Amino acid sequence: MKSYDTVIFDLDGTLLDTLEDLMLSVNHALEGRTGVRRSLQEVRSFVGNGVRRLMVLSLPGGEENPLFEEAMADFRTHYAAHCRDHTRPYPQIMELVETLRERGLKLGIVSNKPDAQVKELNARCFGGLFGAAMGEKEGVRRKPAPDSLFCAMEELGSTKSATLYVGDSEVDVMTARNAGVDCLSVTWGFRDRDVLEKAGAAHFINAPMELIPFLDGVRE
Repeated sequence: MKSYDTVIFDLDGTLLDTLEDLMLSVNHALEGRTGVRRSLQEVRSFVGNGVRRLMVLSLPGGEENPLFEEAMADFRTHYAAHCRDHTRPYPQIMELVETLRERGLKLGIVSNKPDAQVKELNARCFGGLFGAAMGEKEGVRRKPAPDSLFCAMEELGSTKSATLYVGDSEVDVMTARNAGVDCLSVTWGFRDRDVLEKAGAAHFINAPMELIPFLDGVRE
């Protein structure tokens, strides 16, 4: 029986449903700069590679648009002020986190969201229950580079062989592969199962509490 002592989660689309707040901040940044407005489904397909990539895909012309940097700054300011307006943990997530804590597992978050907002959401949404919460910051390459995952593992005192990484996107599958840790993909987030399978995902859960029997049944 394989045993994990650490579970590290992606944030957006895995622990938290952040889509509406992201969409509202995107459209705030686009307003007055383009006639385009982005739908929830469009933003869902754009997220996963950090906020800059989100705005590259959202603003027509991306970084070639002369208003890009202005729109990017506007997005950051608006989202920093409104990132908790509609954001909530998915159903069963709080029960899952409490169960994992009761079992003595070390818990972390690794996200491509700005580091300050990851730490704020850990505090505000989870009461700081995650012992490490890492986001995008200078000097640490964002996912799918393994840097932030390694940082979280170091902070938690964890090893590769005893760490499970849980995420909802192809970026998460690649991050786990690049870090040399096992990956579990969730189907309730921002990517459909076929996208995850094409990225090489091999293990899935369809609801948060399914993680518990997965942990109990994992074998080498």
